[in-house]
Amino acid sequence: MARYPQRVQLIDVGPRDGLQNEKSPVPAAVKIELTHRLQDAGLTEIEVTSFVSPKWVPQMGDNAEVMAGLARKAGVRYSVLTPNMKGYEAAVASQPDEIVVFGAASEAFSQRNINCSIAESIERFAPVVEAAKAAGIAVRGAMSCTVGCPYEGEIAPSRVAYLAELMKGIGVERVDVADTIGVGTPIKVQKALEATLQYFSVDQVSGHFHDTYGQALPNTLASLELGIWNFQSSIAGLGGCPYAKGATGNVATEDLVYMLHGMGIETGIDLDKLVDAGIYISDFLQRKPNSRVAVALINKRAG
Repeated sequence: MARYPQRVQLIDVGPRDGLQNEKSPVPAAVKIELTHRLQDAGLTEIEVTSFVSPKWVPQMGDNAEVMAGLARKAGVRYSVLTPNMKGYEAAVASQPDEIVVFGAASEAFSQRNINCSIAESIERFAPVVEAAKAAGIAVRGAMSCTVGCPYEGEIAPSRVAYLAELMKGIGVERVDVADTIGVGTPIKVQKALEATLQYFSVDQVSGHFHDTYGQALPNTLASLELGIWNFQSSIAGLGGCPYAKGATGNVATEDLVYMLHGMGIETGIDLDKLVDAGIYISDFLQRKPNSRVAVALINKRAG
């Protein structure tokens, strides 16, 4: 039997990645309350917001207000996404514990999304990483499309290794291996992780799996078999997949926690409080949580 990590660290990306594509505005007060509920449930890493131009992502236009409104808890790491130097300069004023820069393992995705090559995108981030590290702020790199791309199809592990090497080269401290469109299956995900592990240690790599084809939990299990113990997920399964119409996006934190606890792996998270946090934001959005575990536990409570 595979030897799994005894403890897993989860980063909930719901307040940022989960809410950014919502069509209707979510007030800052709701985002703040959601973050508070997540930390009260035991999450010690939360991706709170993004310092992008409100012209491109209107939902994140209240980033400074959200960060200022947090009742920060000792031992919790609050991270923010920064797309460029201008975003970083705005972010610094809100005192994040970590900034997140991003790149794609697909040239076509990079060109379509940010109008430049992978190498050029990393060059743009080099001064951001340098400034953050000089200010004592941690730096994480999100690597998107590591197994599949909506434009190129399957992505070779060598492309993932190329991106990981570039990220390492500009001083990124840890990276997320993201299956952005949720097409990955366990062996493909392991190959993407192994490519990344050529440049980063097992303690510096996290898995970020979308559940578009229902593969997020099997892909997590495959990652655990390689010793990966950091993962990203989204409360109530918030966040659709913009490249697969009507598909679910991020794996629900509740589902991930239920599986890990069932395997005897510690997370430090209270599942009941987590479900309550998911109900809170789902009620606001006027929909059911996109989490099988949450729905099952809600039905059990009602019974």
